[in-house]
Amino acid sequence: MTKEELVDRVRELIAEKLSLEVEDITEESDLVEDLDADSLDLVDLIMAVEDEFGVSIADEDVEKIKTVGDIFKQLLQALNINQDSPEEEEE
Repeated sequence: MTKEELVDRVRELIAEKLSLEVEDITEESDLVEDLDADSLDLVDLIMAVEDEFGVSIADEDVEKIKTVGDIFKQLLQALNINQDSPEEEEE
């Protein structure tokens, strides 16, 4: 799955869970302020993302999620997909 496909699928999940149009969801969208998600919506959304992609996002990382872009960032991290640069940890 490409990053673009991943982004599209996450946007679809958010739209489905929050009863929104996919077109209204951008990476900059604040989940609470812009998309009117409450705390239960956020828990449900994170669980849906974890189930969809077979990952687990740590509670301390979930607390950092404020925007749609934050979900992508945590998901890519959980999937171990480097977003910006080649692998740096090999020594």
